[in-house]
Amino acid sequence: MDDTEEQQQVMSEVHLGCPPGISGPHISRFTISLPSGVESSRFNELFKDEESCTEQDISFDEDGDLVLPRRRQSSRRCFTMKIQHNITSSIPSVGLQVWKAELVLSDFVLHKLCTSTEFDGVVSLELGAGTGLAGMLLANAAKTVSLTDHGNKILDNCVKSVELNSGVFHCQAVIHVRELDWTQPWPPKASLGLSSQERYLWSSSELEEVQKASLLLAADVIYSDDLTDALFSILERLMSQGLEKVLYLALEKRYNFSLDDLDVVANGYSHFRSYLRADDDEREGLEHRPVPCFSGRRINITEIPQYVGEYDRGEDVELWQIRYIKGKL
Repeated sequence: MDDTEEQQQVMSEVHLGCPPGISGPHISRFTISLPSGVESSRFNELFKDEESCTEQDISFDEDGDLVLPRRRQSSRRCFTMKIQHNITSSIPSVGLQVWKAELVLSDFVLHKLCTSTEFDGVVSLELGAGTGLAGMLLANAAKTVSLTDHGNKILDNCVKSVELNSGVFHCQAVIHVRELDWTQPWPPKASLGLSSQERYLWSSSELEEVQKASLLLAADVIYSDDLTDALFSILERLMSQGLEKVLYLALEKRYNFSLDDLDVVANGYSHFRSYLRADDDEREGLEHRPVPCFSGRRINITEIPQYVGEYDRGEDVELWQIRYIKGKL
């Protein structure tokens, strides 16, 4: 691991309203509201009148000044998710933060839950789950959700967020927080459960259950070419086995100056796109792409209402539906 990456601290813009000067874990409350025009009779017990889900938290602006809450002109139905996260982290530990793409993916999951039964009773796996927000929201309808990431520090933090929101989940949903190293074989060896150090390893019954997964989620896992290579490696192993699977992946394009191009380019994004055959993709050289490969369709996020409050989607977040293509194209 690069020492520079370990030492360099980064911060998600989602955390700009957090109290300044705090480096350790912080608990933020995210208000989930029903957008105008969306009915959700299926989740009446979850969405409450605004007064029952609004908590008067102390918040600060970028200059550290107290922000006074504004009185809303119209009532709404909402609930609150509590997420423990760091305000800053090193690059290898970015899973300790909440990122914008995770909020967009959460909006997508919520819209599916409120407008269809597509996710009802599914077995799901979230890759690079970080704080686990999208997967926890999915647990309102899913049968089993496995929140996966790498490293005890991130997994411990994810468990804390699950505990903070235990009253929000569907009563029959099962949530697992498990270690998943994308560079290692799949399926991993089952744990015998004899040591506390194995608390995030898979049991044989969990591995048998996750083979039935039909839905995969991932958010903000595209920021390094090596990581992207590892992601598609584990996706090939996961999606080529068991039931047919679909992945919904949210990402934020990150721009850097390239000496090769003498321009500001989204190199990580280009590398990600190189793995996909878009539904309408007729680019030359496709026949030379390695097999197996993946098809990708970009979802228009302007058609997805915003359920998670108090964040700006911006222009650089995308949501993709990705499927595995067996055999040669």
